[in-house]
Amino acid sequence: MSLKRLFTEHPDSVGESYVEHMGVALSFAGSLAVASLAAFVHAFLPFLCVTTASGTIKRLYARMTNRAPKPARSMASDGMLSWDPSI
Repeated sequence: MSLKRLFTEHPDSVGESYVEHMGVALSFAGSLAVASLAAFVHAFLPFLCVTTASGTIKRLYARMTNRAPKPARSMASDGMLSWDPSI
């Protein structure tokens, strides 16, 4: 498997470019980091952040499971994205 394919196979499978997929993944990572911090605070001060972590997890789960895959992008025979003159 080529090095390029290692970075593009999964993003391509969900109809995203590498950069688009990175943005989505980082948005999830940021939300999870905030939820983690809220759970940490809640562990020591149970009257704070009572539903912050669980609510974040529920929203992220709904967001992830409701994502419609984009149509697969057209690849040229050399494995590179083909140019679409209609764009």
